[in-house]
Amino acid sequence: MDPIIAATHADPYPYYARLRAEGGLVFHQALKLWVASSAEAVAAVLAHPDCHVRPAAEPVPKAIVDGLAGKVFGQLMRMNEGERQRCPRSAIQPGLALIDADEVSALVSARLITPDADGLYNAMFRGPVCVVAALLGFSPAQGRAISELTADFVACLSPLSDPLQLKAAHAAAEQLSGYFVELLDDPGNKSSLLAGIRARFAGDPETLIANLIGLFSQTYEATAGLIGNAILALIKKPSLLRDSTPVDDLIAEVQRFDPSVQNTRRFVAAPCEIEGMILNPGDVILVLLASANRDPLLNEHPDVFILDRPHRRSFTFGQGRHQCPGQILALEIARATLTEILAHRPEWDGLTWHYHASLNSRLPHFNDRSASGVKRYETQRSGETTHEPVPGVRESCRH
Repeated sequence: MDPIIAATHADPYPYYARLRAEGGLVFHQALKLWVASSAEAVAAVLAHPDCHVRPAAEPVPKAIVDGLAGKVFGQLMRMNEGERQRCPRSAIQPGLALIDADEVSALVSARLITPDADGLYNAMFRGPVCVVAALLGFSPAQGRAISELTADFVACLSPLSDPLQLKAAHAAAEQLSGYFVELLDDPGNKSSLLAGIRARFAGDPETLIANLIGLFSQTYEATAGLIGNAILALIKKPSLLRDSTPVDDLIAEVQRFDPSVQNTRRFVAAPCEIEGMILNPGDVILVLLASANRDPLLNEHPDVFILDRPHRRSFTFGQGRHQCPGQILALEIARATLTEILAHRPEWDGLTWHYHASLNSRLPHFNDRSASGVKRYETQRSGETTHEPVPGVRESCRH
């Protein structure tokens, strides 16, 4: 086990506890990076002005720097500091915070959702992007196409992607840009969300389009993991599958207890001291958000799944200047989607699951078990072939 492999381990949380016991911020010799595991250390790193989201010498990953996906990447607010981060954020965040929950529910319920493996995949990975596309003024058909393109584009964000996936990501970036060019030129667009973003944005059109694409990419995996891990919580703890279970509380506790984003990274831009440790320019810090969520100094009884947890605190959506601007929208989409899934009275005894290969995300993929064995549902050309039965009792949540 190491802090990176932990993201997709069946149960990384005892390991995270051992890391916290060794010190909130320590240097990992094998990985050659610093690891922030405690709530105090994670908060300090995320707040420090010299801890940046990209290394100064490589603002865009070398693997994509020469393609359109790299051009989009380089303009994303989540991958920049200073004005290049503040300008798009100040335009996009206010509108996302004002999204009507009833509108989100209506958009989710308009989609065909089934509780089998194929239906769960579409609900997790396709549905949320379609909802955001509709909020921006795209048609349902355009939203479906955009969700497929977003699935290709997110490959540029992972160092595990192969050359074919990166080629597809560049093509997807070009097509997504084309969709937004047409949308921004459409005088009949009635989206109040898009109108507000355009009114607040003071930069160039290319930067605006890049960050609207970024809105899709952030929605894609983070929301999918939130929905999927909530389903796993229900499978592992069947007593939660009752009509009286408040779905909003369930989603809120899942994003703390078993978050879809397990870690993020920061790159030291200038000499600094954090938690008594001296860090130098070029140092890399692996920020274990999921570990900090389980720090008893942040939440009492952190390893217990408590629906009505008082004063719930979490680093899942980040903190400070790079806190996720779409937190409220992601939670609303996850709540509405899970509510719709549960309305079908699902029986999940026939499901198996595995985590998508990732260095930082915890994204379950579900599969139907057929009479002749496991029927794999192809997803994202990930190349994964491992399957696990749903761990009903063996890995049950503690409540």
